[in-house]
Amino acid sequence: MKIAPRDFAGKGLAYTLRSAQEEDASELVAVRLQIDGETENMDRERGEGFLDEAAFRELIRADSESERNLFLVAVANGRIVAFSRCQGSSLKRLAHRVEFGVGVLQEYWGYGIGKQLLQESIAWADEQGVKKMTLQVLETNEKAIELYQRLGFETEGVLKQDKLLSDGNYYSTIVMGRFAE
Repeated sequence: MKIAPRDFAGKGLAYTLRSAQEEDASELVAVRLQIDGETENMDRERGEGFLDEAAFRELIRADSESERNLFLVAVANGRIVAFSRCQGSSLKRLAHRVEFGVGVLQEYWGYGIGKQLLQESIAWADEQGVKKMTLQVLETNEKAIELYQRLGFETEGVLKQDKLLSDGNYYSTIVMGRFAE
């Protein structure tokens, strides 16, 4: 599904949130690779689960046509600096929920872009009649956990020793959900 572009400003940065377009595909390849290499908060290391330009084009096309998916990008200073995605299911037993994921380039952390992407996704989900949004977050990502809680997400469970990070230690993943009011 697509949404209308919206402009935001905060902490000296102006940016636009809009639906991803097929023309964004090659830039999204680079942005995703960079984000994956900047933090261990993502599921992938840099280069893992690689999506090429054709795969991104297909993903964007499919998401644009689906009433249960939403693929957003944040554009600042003439380039994509973040993206988020809500993915639903066509299965009847799962059709009431979507899973949210987000990535922001490290140099754009602290501007509220991730929060705005989530708020736009929540508004979209509520408008679509989605009953539940889910997400997963690494236990050490305290700022994200606090944000999710402020926006109505609650902890539903913990996947113990779920991820092996570069320090050689295993960390848990927190499963969170937000239920429509």
